[in-house]
Amino acid sequence: MLKENNNNNDNAIPHQVRNDLVFNFCHCGLDPQSHNREIYHNLYYVGGVVRDELLGLESIDVDVVYEGNAIAFGRSLPNAEVIQINEPFGTVRVKINGREIDIASTREEVYERKGHLPTVTKIGCTLKDDVKRRDFTINALYKSVATGEIIDYTGGLEDLKTKKLRVLHDESFIDDPTRILRALKFSVRFGFTLDAHTKNLQDEYLKNINYDMCYKRIKKELIETFNLNSYNAFEKFINDGVYKLVTPCNTILPSVNIENLIRRHSVERPWLVYVGVLRDLSRLPLTKTEQKILDDFNAIGELKSDFEIYKAFEKAQPETVLLYAVLKNENAALKYLDKLSKIKISINGKDLQELGLAPSPKYQEVFDYVLVRKLANPVMSRQDELEIVRHYLID
Repeated sequence: MLKENNNNNDNAIPHQVRNDLVFNFCHCGLDPQSHNREIYHNLYYVGGVVRDELLGLESIDVDVVYEGNAIAFGRSLPNAEVIQINEPFGTVRVKINGREIDIASTREEVYERKGHLPTVTKIGCTLKDDVKRRDFTINALYKSVATGEIIDYTGGLEDLKTKKLRVLHDESFIDDPTRILRALKFSVRFGFTLDAHTKNLQDEYLKNINYDMCYKRIKKELIETFNLNSYNAFEKFINDGVYKLVTPCNTILPSVNIENLIRRHSVERPWLVYVGVLRDLSRLPLTKTEQKILDDFNAIGELKSDFEIYKAFEKAQPETVLLYAVLKNENAALKYLDKLSKIKISINGKDLQELGLAPSPKYQEVFDYVLVRKLANPVMSRQDELEIVRHYLID
């Protein structure tokens, strides 16, 4: 175990984050810098917040762990309201002076069913045992709330320096395959690479995947990874065979650069454009909207004319159009996004009524006829459109 005194590096954990936590505890009469300091001796920052501190990055989420039973600790805090308890996992949420803090107990876990959530076997274990459930060494660092001391049982500090991602044991990916996707995400965010042994473990798992896994968690990691919109991550995802976590169907890297495409035409769900390349997403728990995006894409065949392009994409989600660009016809999709989508006819049903046409399915036929003409001549005025309708009705 390596301990590093970090008292003089208060810039590490973001000031606002660290000060908020201390501020809240101070309102309970618990100040790490006061004579009540011993109360904090079992309280630690852990995981991403410590990692990001050491990398000089701002961290959004702050994980705090109590060496012992966090629920009992939360209940013992004066002037604190316990607002949520998760007994099986030993976590507690307390509110102090109107602010909420989540505190986890140190715990031991086993994966009775590989690829699914673990079972907690002990609440209130030592830090040395708690660390065994972490994914990578860079996320297995603890920082004492009381002293600022960094505690490193796994060599995470050295791996941060050498920019390596290393699992804690050889069964890591078997226990939790989502760690493969998290490694991909961290490689994009931090520019880290898998150490040689971890890479071998990943490659071996991807040759013999256990598809009985929690795909809700897989989807979550896919969203977090590909919403970063990194083609570099996608190349690794395809070329390293990581995509096989989603489907055993062989997939090759498309020629279209999805990152550039999304930078040019932003969408709400970038991840679905990337992962949709796999075509088989049957294992993922998709929402109705996500499934419709894929179904609409699959239903669109060859588009030959501007009118066909327009009608195919007119009511489609932008992700459907981008998938068509990536997998079927980039020129047609971009023509719609850059040009055709901006063309709209001005006339409506009221205009047709005033021209003597009673409401009927023929309205759509008329509108489409005008649309064909306007796609050929986008500068056409409303009066031009009405004139076209008059001639159409006469003919």
